[in-house]
Amino acid sequence: MSDPVKNEPHAPPAPLDPIAEAHRQWSARWPEHADRMAAVTSVMRAQQLLLGLVEAALKPFGLTFAAYEALRLLAFARTGTLPMGKVGARLMVHPASVTNVIGRLERRGLVERRPSPDDRRVVLAAITPAGRELAEEATAALHDADFGLPGLDSGQAAAITAALRAVRVAAGDVPS
Repeated sequence: MSDPVKNEPHAPPAPLDPIAEAHRQWSARWPEHADRMAAVTSVMRAQQLLLGLVEAALKPFGLTFAAYEALRLLAFARTGTLPMGKVGARLMVHPASVTNVIGRLERRGLVERRPSPDDRRVVLAAITPAGRELAEEATAALHDADFGLPGLDSGQAAAITAALRAVRVAAGDVPS
């Protein structure tokens, strides 16, 4: 079920729902697995759509979602700084990805890297005033875009979060 416009938020709808058709086919052959197949395929497709919508809202700021998350995380930090390792842990990404994102933000003057005054082996990422300002502007844009979920109310969004938390708990991503 690949889609050539996988991250295009405004692609015309398919003439039929490919996930519903796959569910129909699975139900005929493996009915005990059909609902889970449709659920995982729906989550994957929703992720593609949401990433496209969120990144479209962030594009005017020259930010990817990963860069936005790093800026927002640093803006939330009490001192505006966090060790690079903690940034990776909180964003749930590989250290190389953190280095890449922080490096791009640093080149734009949005973040600085500096040694920790407490442990010279630790490198801190620190948000700059320009980074803090951009984080606020980008956050307002995401609020205006309802984080790509304009068709859902708060209760529906909370229900999705709860259902997906159960998946994360079962996978060992977070404690129960």
